[in-house]
Amino acid sequence: MKKTKLLMIFLFAFCVWSCTNDSESDLIEIAQEEPDGGGTDEVTYENTVRAIIQNSCVGCHNDPPRNGAPFSLVTFQQVSARADNIVNAMSRQNGAAGAMPPVGRLPQNTIDKIQEWIDNGLPEN
Repeated sequence: MKKTKLLMIFLFAFCVWSCTNDSESDLIEIAQEEPDGGGTDEVTYENTVRAIIQNSCVGCHNDPPRNGAPFSLVTFQQVSARADNIVNAMSRQNGAAGAMPPVGRLPQNTIDKIQEWIDNGLPEN
C-alpha cells in the first residue's frame, strides 16, 4: 500500500513538474518546403500559406468543420476572406480568449509569413 501511495505521489509530482508555460523561446520553427525546390521568396497562398493552414487549422476547420469550429478554412476563398481574423487569432498568447490553434501558439516567423501574404494583397499563386 505504501509503494502505491509513493508511486502515485511521484507520478503526480512528475506531472506537475513537467507542466510549464510556453514562451516564444520554447517554440520551434516549422520547416516549409517550397514546391519548386527553392528559388522563390514570394509568399503566396499556394507556396506558403496553404501548408500552414493545412498543418495548423484544417484539423478542426475542415469541410464540414469539426470540434466546434464555426467555419471551414479549406479553400483559398475561405482563407483569404478571413485572413485578418486568422492572423489576429494566431497572434494571441496561449490561453488568451480566441487564441488559435488551441494546441499552442505558432512560431512568430510562421505568423509573419501569413501577415506578409496579407500585406502583399493575398496572392493565390
